[in-house]
Amino acid sequence: MFEYFPTGPYTWNLGVVATLNSGGLIDEVDRACRPIKEAANAGEDAGTPEFLRAWTALTDQLVAQAEDAEKAGHVRTAGQLYFRASNYLAQAERMLAHSDPNRVPTYRRMLELAQKAFYTHSPRVSRVAIPYEGTTLPAYFSQAPATDEGPAPVIVLVNGLDSTKEHMYASNHWEELAARGISCLMLDQPGTGEALRLQGLTARIDTEAWAGACVDWLEQRDDVDAARIGIVGWSLGGYYAPRAAAFEKRFALVVAWGANHNWGAVQRRRKEREGERPVPHYWEHVLWVWGHEGDENDLDGFLDFADGVHLDGVVEQITVPFLIAHGANDRQIPLEYAHRSYDQAVNSSKRQLRVFTPEEGATEHIGLDHLPHVSTFIADWVADTFAELARG
Repeated sequence: MFEYFPTGPYTWNLGVVATLNSGGLIDEVDRACRPIKEAANAGEDAGTPEFLRAWTALTDQLVAQAEDAEKAGHVRTAGQLYFRASNYLAQAERMLAHSDPNRVPTYRRMLELAQKAFYTHSPRVSRVAIPYEGTTLPAYFSQAPATDEGPAPVIVLVNGLDSTKEHMYASNHWEELAARGISCLMLDQPGTGEALRLQGLTARIDTEAWAGACVDWLEQRDDVDAARIGIVGWSLGGYYAPRAAAFEKRFALVVAWGANHNWGAVQRRRKEREGERPVPHYWEHVLWVWGHEGDENDLDGFLDFADGVHLDGVVEQITVPFLIAHGANDRQIPLEYAHRSYDQAVNSSKRQLRVFTPEEGATEHIGLDHLPHVSTFIADWVADTFAELARG
């Protein structure tokens, strides 16, 4: 993996490489990171305020340029600037502690920038709300051009532990799907993104509950082929999505973009400082996500709860096509978990394990070191599988 901070924290380097592989420009990223090289050496937690300041300054610069472009009638230029600005701010916000007073204001600004990017850059993407247990789940819906001719298949794209629908938008995976005739619902499910930050909805083990709500909503749309609704989850979504497909039988296919087969066991490893962590302020973030904020002094109690977040006895219930995509050198989730998910998915009608190697790139966690390579592979697999399902 390209590591901008040679002696700096893994979390910062992963954020940089994710940004670059989601449409960030090397010059802009370098100008943001150069002033904080020393701060990186202070440690991942201590330096996050400096990270936010530097990346916010870059965001401010791009937003000013975008506003000038809009005033001049240069909508395409403005859209490109808003798109990159939302990407940069999303990565900076991801680094902050839950207790940081800048977290919610920064996130609210991300929402504003994303909306401006839709108007000027991605007019087929819109904000939607999914009815769910007396409230709603926030999401972005990419309506594929194919819907102009009739109903199209759709992918529900779900987050991991620390990502947001804004990261999904920046990844351009929705655009790859759209080019293949597939719409995409980019979801902030409970425990992630806006659902967690602004609505206080925390994660749950039985992911089929919120996943089923998404299917209910999609089935009501006349631009959706209800027989071809799939679910894709990256990082911790590699647990969420297979669990959902195992018990919500209306999903036609499922992809684990990173095989998070036993998240509970990974937490026990992380307590012993084995393997890398995805974000700074790690335990504060994890307890927040799962609604265990009061357990700061009882981490062992939380770990007992987390032992229930696994796919043993679950993937056997998957009967639809199932793709597992994993990096050979994933420093967060052991490669053995990808093999475990594959080996146990004996009832899937079409199971495939794809391991990305150092020679080709995309060997790090969810392929962030070569994200477009993984994104297009998954989009092709999804398109091919939907086509097979349509042929019967």
